[in-house]
Amino acid sequence: MTPPRDDLPYQGLRVLDLSRVLAGPYCTALLADLGADVVKIEPPHGDDARHLGPFKEGESVYFAQLNRGKRSLALDLKDPADHALLLRLAERADVVVENFRPGVAARLGVDQETLRARDPRLVYASISGFGQSGPLREAPAYDLVVQAMSGLMAGTGTREGGPTRVGESLGDLVAGVFASWAIGAALFARERTGRGRYVDVAMLDALVALQVTSLSLLTATGALPGRIGNRHPVSSPFDTYPTADGSIALAVASDGVFARFAALVGRPDLPTDPRFGDDTSRTDHLAALQEITEKWSRARTTETALAEARAAGVPCAPLWDLEEALGSEQLRERGVLGTFTHPVIGPTPYLRQPVRFGTAPPRTDAAPSPDLGADREGVLAEWLA
Repeated sequence: MTPPRDDLPYQGLRVLDLSRVLAGPYCTALLADLGADVVKIEPPHGDDARHLGPFKEGESVYFAQLNRGKRSLALDLKDPADHALLLRLAERADVVVENFRPGVAARLGVDQETLRARDPRLVYASISGFGQSGPLREAPAYDLVVQAMSGLMAGTGTREGGPTRVGESLGDLVAGVFASWAIGAALFARERTGRGRYVDVAMLDALVALQVTSLSLLTATGALPGRIGNRHPVSSPFDTYPTADGSIALAVASDGVFARFAALVGRPDLPTDPRFGDDTSRTDHLAALQEITEKWSRARTTETALAEARAAGVPCAPLWDLEEALGSEQLRERGVLGTFTHPVIGPTPYLRQPVRFGTAPPRTDAAPSPDLGADREGVLAEWLA
């Protein structure tokens, strides 16, 4: 394990991680980043993610990055001795996290009713595709499935194209974030009441909960924006625009910024033009505003356009890929990328939890992901002593 740090909020917290692949392991990785002792309970063949690519030197980089800072214990929960051992460990845990399909934990005898009956202070979190209730509760779910059903895909992409999946497994990851947030809330409630809570997180619920702008439009107008590419459904100009050698993103979302934008593009008359007097009018006359914006942007390189927009106080950005973003001075200073040294694949970068707590330096190191079952002796000695 990485040496303890007293400034980490979850130092001393014991987490029993029964989850696999992505949503649950992402949740517990966030807890481990904040100092929790996360013990990953794996079946004898290991988490399925150990066998998912990409691979380096025969090891799954995907698994290694998601499971940094954890310890592994291999248990067959259908074996009476291993099941009994799991129950003893759960009595010493503060938190249990699982992402079985609803009903599986009960069949294995590790459901929240069983474990919390033995320790009412336990916080037990279940992450699943559709939650523990509703007609779809037992349906299998993958990120694509919940993105398709959430409305997010229907609102992503261009008008000319079809519904588009967001380019990351957002359903899993957002469910993991909400679960880690809810665990913190449940632990706070336990401090007041002395009792733990059951936390039920659904991937579908989590993705629907993100769509606040779309719901505001549906409520106000009775219609959704649909697929509108990179532009904003309410504010304009708020989109990506071509430059002489690439593209630039511009975000104008208030009358004050629009006045600065008008000066930037050499049209100080625009704020007094009735077509562009407020946010709604500007979006209603999008085509005319698009022509004005592109006349300015196409005449400049991306570097020049960015420099001019920044000098004018107009929010703007280059279009970076992940490698460019991680290589930027801004993210390097923020310590978003951490590194651990894996015994097989060597120095390995990982995306740490991004929140800073006061003046404490960000944690940019972690213990590597564990070998299957490698920590049995240490965990049993510490947790069951």
